[in-house]
Amino acid sequence: MDTPRRLISALAITAVLATSGCAVNELNRGDSSGTLDGTLDGAGSSAQASAQAVWIAEIQNANGRLTVNYEPSGSGAGREAFLAGGLDFAGSDSALTAAEAENGLGACVPGTGAINLPLYISPLVIIVNIEGVDALNLDAATAALIFRGEIRQWDDPRIQELNPNAALPSATITAVHRSDASGTTKNFTDYLAQAAPDEWQADAADSFPYGGESAQGNSGVVNAVTNGRNTIGYVDASRAGDLTIAALKVGDEFVAYTREAAARVVEASPLEEGRADDDLAIAIDRTTTEPGAYPLVLVSYLIACREYPNPADAELVRGYLSWVASPEAQELAAEFAGSAPLSEGFTDRVLDAIEGIR
Repeated sequence: MDTPRRLISALAITAVLATSGCAVNELNRGDSSGTLDGTLDGAGSSAQASAQAVWIAEIQNANGRLTVNYEPSGSGAGREAFLAGGLDFAGSDSALTAAEAENGLGACVPGTGAINLPLYISPLVIIVNIEGVDALNLDAATAALIFRGEIRQWDDPRIQELNPNAALPSATITAVHRSDASGTTKNFTDYLAQAAPDEWQADAADSFPYGGESAQGNSGVVNAVTNGRNTIGYVDASRAGDLTIAALKVGDEFVAYTREAAARVVEASPLEEGRADDDLAIAIDRTTTEPGAYPLVLVSYLIACREYPNPADAELVRGYLSWVASPEAQELAAEFAGSAPLSEGFTDRVLDAIEGIR
């Protein structure tokens, strides 16, 4: 994610290291405190870029002979490089499929497979710039019709019904979507496909399936919504700035985005069926009625082998991923990248899976 708000400056990282000190060395599970020695290569999800920067700075500070490289080349590129054996781990906004995770993995001991670890939860939001409106409620069906182009005016009765106290203008809606294929779009369209299938009439996809105004990347969508009139778009929550963020209907209430609400929907969602116990690919329940759960989230994974040909590589991967899963690292990512930390119960499950890496 490419906005200045999400880029971590050298001064910011220095401040983190000064205040958090020996956080890495205090881990009790899965690492070799202060003694990790070697190089790890990872690549993939650009959504994880800011979080990876602070995670890497911190663990290298505590382990002076450790080097962790992460190239935010995009989820697809990261998955492909890992499958081909060119990386020790990959970051991806989509989990490897069950078939991919069990077959043909160049980096792993043949026959042992890989695991998907959901270590970065990024709330997504619907942003609006409507003259005279500083709060907006939406349900999935209405959002689907807006982004399909079926609802064209802000004072449409279907929007007014959800916002009886808002002074909605009689103005044309400009709905902005991503022009590039992205995990943000896939998760946004998955929300609409699950929660409003009759209105959306399309499957989840990396590329936006309908027409309308488009912009490159999260920054492009933010700029288009900010500089336009009576506009609406979808972006990573950390990118919303001062724009109005819509509350989403969940059950009988409208839920505003918060870190806690985003983490709640992940914990309330089942794992994908047909997976091994240590393969933690989540089937996000976008139709949840769980009180206080926010269903529009992107879950980004770190993908690792169950067993590496070189035990020393396994030790490094296990140490790094245990750090990333720790409450300290999750809080750092929340502070600098706007993510939602894993819940306590789910953290234990992730750490158990990481401990099995050999």
